[in-house]
Amino acid sequence: MNDWPEGWTDDNRSGNRYGQGSGSDRPEDARVMRHVQRRPAPQQQRSVPPRPQRPAPPQYSPAQDAGAGYDSGYNTGQVYGNGGGGHGGGHGDGGHSGYGHGDRGHVQGKPAPDWRRRIKIGALSLVVVVLAVSIGTYFWADSKLKREVDLSKVIERPKAGDGTNYLIVGSDSREGMSADDKKRLHTGSAEGKRTDSMMILHDGSNGPTLISLPRDSNVEIPSYRGSESGKLYPAQGRFRKLNAAYAEDGPELLVRTVEFNTGLHIDHYVEIGFGGFAKIVDAIGGVELDIPKAFKDKKSGADFKAGKQTLNGEQSLAFVRTRYAFAESDLARTKNQQKFLAALASQTATPSTILNPFKLYPTLGAGLDTLIVDKDMSLWSLGKMFFAMKGVTGGDGTSMNMPISGSTGGNLVWDKAKVKQLVEQLNNDEKVTVSDN
Repeated sequence: MNDWPEGWTDDNRSGNRYGQGSGSDRPEDARVMRHVQRRPAPQQQRSVPPRPQRPAPPQYSPAQDAGAGYDSGYNTGQVYGNGGGGHGGGHGDGGHSGYGHGDRGHVQGKPAPDWRRRIKIGALSLVVVVLAVSIGTYFWADSKLKREVDLSKVIERPKAGDGTNYLIVGSDSREGMSADDKKRLHTGSAEGKRTDSMMILHDGSNGPTLISLPRDSNVEIPSYRGSESGKLYPAQGRFRKLNAAYAEDGPELLVRTVEFNTGLHIDHYVEIGFGGFAKIVDAIGGVELDIPKAFKDKKSGADFKAGKQTLNGEQSLAFVRTRYAFAESDLARTKNQQKFLAALASQTATPSTILNPFKLYPTLGAGLDTLIVDKDMSLWSLGKMFFAMKGVTGGDGTSMNMPISGSTGGNLVWDKAKVKQLVEQLNNDEKVTVSDN
């Protein structure tokens, strides 16, 4: 009895007819084909770690030929060696990368970096750092201000007008200067301090106005309350040079005298000494100035040629203090002071200085260490004053001397009519039309 299916003979077992069809003119009858387990293909050389030992494939059993429910795995797409054991990954669902659990021989790469997120985080970090440095710098600089002038001690003050008025004073204070500094800067060794220059800076909506007050101006010393004693000193009809008010009772009496003789309310007081002035100039690397005419002055140490040149701290101080080299003496000197201070502000308030910490901090340190201001002065107000000073040379500003009508006993007499008109325009924050001629 033949144990093979119908149509099979012993020749079929030799392998000569398998897969070659039949010689009959009709198709072969359907037959049960036994499952042949193929050997796994040799693995290619890869740079990944060796795979874990695969479980041995199931052994062939004759019963499986006829078993109706046998599942070879080919119908479902399952391939032996893909991890099995219920780990998933046999259908390419990711599995465990790098060890053959469904990766089909492919190693998954790292996810692409999220550059948008990185840029946002970087920008936010930069803003935080800049903000922290700015706030730290503000409080550091604010703490260095010497708020020593109490304007609340000034009596009988005129009504405040529109805009802001600063009284800017350059004193001949030698505080903190060594003997070598005094000799180098030609300051002398006089005790105490006096005003070497005085200016009113008005900052309003019609542009800044800088008005020089000659120290030889003939003014009346009004009644005042002593800044130290608190005692009330009545008016005695005394006329003195303007700088005498400062020498008599300091900044408070100087403010009182300026307000009394002009009718202009002074909002803030700013004073700087010789040493601080020279340090600021050196900190920014000098100030470029165009000097129209050569001049010399042995007392101030000035020795300048005509033309554009960069002045260091020592030369700058000599330039603003020179008076004996000019025929008009004090009036000519105030013009030079205005010109220099405007140039100093213009060349300091630049991105190259403000954004450069190696220039900004030395400049702030040099200026703030010797700066004396009123008790109500904020760093913000001081900054506004500085930029208003810069605006004097920006085309919208005006610089002038207090109008003069003549002199008496060597003192300069103000033109009362022009001074009154000038003060009205400043109080109303109008465009200044008054000239100093």
